[in-house]
Amino acid sequence: MSFSLSRLVVALGAGLLACAAQAAEVQVAVAANFTAPMKDIASQFEKDTGHKVITSFGPTGGFYSQIQNGAPFEVFLAADDTTPEKLEKEGGTVAGSRFTYAVGKLVLWSAKPGYVDDQGAVLKKNAFKHLSIANPKTAPYGAAAVQVLAKLGLTEATKSKLVEGASIAQAHQFVATGNAELGFVALSQVYKDGKLTGGSGWNVPGDLYEPIRQDAVILTKGKDNPAAQALVDYLKGPKATEVIKAYGYGLQ
Repeated sequence: MSFSLSRLVVALGAGLLACAAQAAEVQVAVAANFTAPMKDIASQFEKDTGHKVITSFGPTGGFYSQIQNGAPFEVFLAADDTTPEKLEKEGGTVAGSRFTYAVGKLVLWSAKPGYVDDQGAVLKKNAFKHLSIANPKTAPYGAAAVQVLAKLGLTEATKSKLVEGASIAQAHQFVATGNAELGFVALSQVYKDGKLTGGSGWNVPGDLYEPIRQDAVILTKGKDNPAAQALVDYLKGPKATEVIKAYGYGLQ
């Protein structure tokens, strides 16, 4: 091997080692409603940065309990702003890292085309047998659904028809499989690029429920992980925000 070729091999090897040293893994807890956009964002993030994202999807309340019990998560993308704020006050986050990455929207949805009208009158007709919502105690979208029913004066009328999912993912599954004729789900679960991906729905007016501000934060376990900070920065960037908007979320 010539001297110049040897130097080239050494240089390439050093470059590869440097890239490997800089790349890292980050453990991320992600609210169930953000599953589809996060998969898109994580894939692009890995291509752009070389870091690897290990995601877990589930209810925000459940993740809070897991984090309190020592789960190895380094970044938390919640379905609300109160849970990350609570962790922040408890000293479980990196100071100054919390921000709103998306503003969620609620939709009354059915897998059946034409079943839900664009004014939500199907609720007042009350001809359905089952109405799916996420557990309002642990899932912010479930709490929002309860607020909507209360403001419409339908709490008592629908009480016996409610089917609660442990998370917004399960609430959506109940409707998608036909176990419930309709349900309150996250718009992001049934919407992309300006239209519903199937079925029929009513975009619930924002004045019927409290704003669903979804905050992200770096947890203390991720304070020394460059991939954690890189992911949070990426979520604020143009590629990620474009994906977030495509799934129907608002931005703050």
